[in-house]
Amino acid sequence: MNKGNGLDLRTALLLLAGGFASYIAFLHPAIGVALVVGITVMAFLHLLLK
Repeated sequence: MNKGNGLDLRTALLLLAGGFASYIAFLHPAIGVALVVGITVMAFLHLLLK
């Protein structure tokens, strides 16, 4: 979509969400474990549905 050298809006949003999730996981390790489990399940389902 973006033909320039800048970041795509989706990429910037993913980087922001990832940074926020990493910060929360650093402060509260139990939430970090829950995030990892949730992301793993979503990735596995994505692979199965492909």
